[in-house]
Amino acid sequence: MAKSKNDELVFLPLGGSNEIGMNFNLYGFGPPDDRKWIVVDLGVTFGDQTTPGVEVILPDPEFMEQNADRLLGIVLTHAHEDHIGAVAHLWPRFKAPIYATPFTAFILREKLREADLLDEAEITIVPLGGTIELGPFQLELITLTHSIPEPNGLAIRTPLGTILHTGDWKIDPDPLLGGPTDIDAIRKLGDEGVLAMVCDSTNVFVDGHAGSEADVRKTLIPLIGSLKGRVAVACFASNVARMDSVIRAAEANGRRVCLVGRSMHRMAAAAKSVGLMTDIKPFIEDSEAKRLPAEGVLYLCTGSQGEPRAALSRIAEGTHPHVKLGANDSCLFSSRVIPGNDIPIRNLQNKLTERGVRLYTERDHPGIHVSGHPCRDELAQMYAWARPEIAVPTHGERRHLMEHAAFARDLQVPQQVTPRNGDMVRLAPGRAEIIDEVAAGRLYVDAGVVVREHGDALRERRHAAYNGMLAVSVVLDERGRIVSGPQVRALGLPTESEDHLDEVLNDLADEAETALKRIKGDELEQDELIEKAISRGVKKASQRIWGRRPVVETTVLRV
Repeated sequence: MAKSKNDELVFLPLGGSNEIGMNFNLYGFGPPDDRKWIVVDLGVTFGDQTTPGVEVILPDPEFMEQNADRLLGIVLTHAHEDHIGAVAHLWPRFKAPIYATPFTAFILREKLREADLLDEAEITIVPLGGTIELGPFQLELITLTHSIPEPNGLAIRTPLGTILHTGDWKIDPDPLLGGPTDIDAIRKLGDEGVLAMVCDSTNVFVDGHAGSEADVRKTLIPLIGSLKGRVAVACFASNVARMDSVIRAAEANGRRVCLVGRSMHRMAAAAKSVGLMTDIKPFIEDSEAKRLPAEGVLYLCTGSQGEPRAALSRIAEGTHPHVKLGANDSCLFSSRVIPGNDIPIRNLQNKLTERGVRLYTERDHPGIHVSGHPCRDELAQMYAWARPEIAVPTHGERRHLMEHAAFARDLQVPQQVTPRNGDMVRLAPGRAEIIDEVAAGRLYVDAGVVVREHGDALRERRHAAYNGMLAVSVVLDERGRIVSGPQVRALGLPTESEDHLDEVLNDLADEAETALKRIKGDELEQDELIEKAISRGVKKASQRIWGRRPVVETTVLRV
């Protein structure tokens, strides 16, 4: 495709910059008023203590939704949740064709099937090393290594230059599953000339190399062999290489493997669909595993991050119907602690310890986990191969991006730019710079409903979580005279005793009655006005009693 004098090549992160997770990257080409777009990855992140009741968080797609008629396709680099988890939620807003390698397509189909979109969404399967033609964009998949099968970088060729979008990667000399990093392809890109490299920043503060999955397997085999009783191993279900290592270690020590958790079964099925894990013994059901001798079974579990509904949490609570762990049993956490999950993981581990389970973590046994992201020596190697003109750090918090940019500068990369989510970066023509800012935010999946991050429901829930709630009810006649009440109930507010609670609630009921008596004339016929006045009075009294302003819900009934 020929270029015109008004054409621009732009990069727009709407998720994945300023945070580790929720990747949503846009590339645009053409004149500003008629750019064609592609999306690279469309992922989620997860809720924490600040989002009570919200487990899944999506990037806000408003900008792309407004430009959906110029969206040429959605290209997925690999099957991790922070890269594909939002597709089923947001695809109906774009309805663009999807491109993915076989393993990623298998996982995505399951998600689309659950959302009843499988027959609507068009998925084109691209072979490893394959190419995709999307208008002015010519994309080539570059095989990399990561902690999931079929991770890909993207060489995005345009009339104004080539971008290397790395996705998630590391340099694993012995990846166990899948091929090694395609160094020749990256060097060839460098020889041709790479305009910009948009690169993973997760481990930019960590010196050295991330380590090889082969080393983890070498550690797991003797460690599991040394354990007595039942053994559970918790890891990310998406880390199929780790699953495979645990399975091989179990079989080497005469243990049969029982998968515990739906995600484990899904990932195992996806791996087998592309020819992986085909030479292992069949998995056993959890109902069968409990009949085997303790030394003859290994449970491979979801829930390494303390997720409350995951398999390992139910085991720790003693509520799993089939799997029980106790004294003389062991649990290995073959995973890292994702920032923000420290408290739920600690609580989970304390519950397991209370049951007499011995724990093994990467803190006391470093060899049982390696990262899937590049450390500084690997980043330096990638820059030496690709030799980009512009470094664009992504996939990290702000401090990661800034450190990555400084590191690229030290490596003599001529230009560095560190966009926040919503910053539109012009990569060409001219020097790289931020030229615009578009809306970028979050959507919450709340009880299956997609809502905006600053919605009333979550704000009220947070308020109630920190301040408690009071419910006030009063029955009035048609002239506004009290027939019954006011009655006050408290939720989540502290009291010294039941008698003290009754006393406090009676005082609050008096405050409600006082507020009602201040209302005169025709206003006594306006229920909404009465409810607001009572709520205001009770809230002020609560401030005096507790030093808090709880949520107050007042209901007026008429007889």
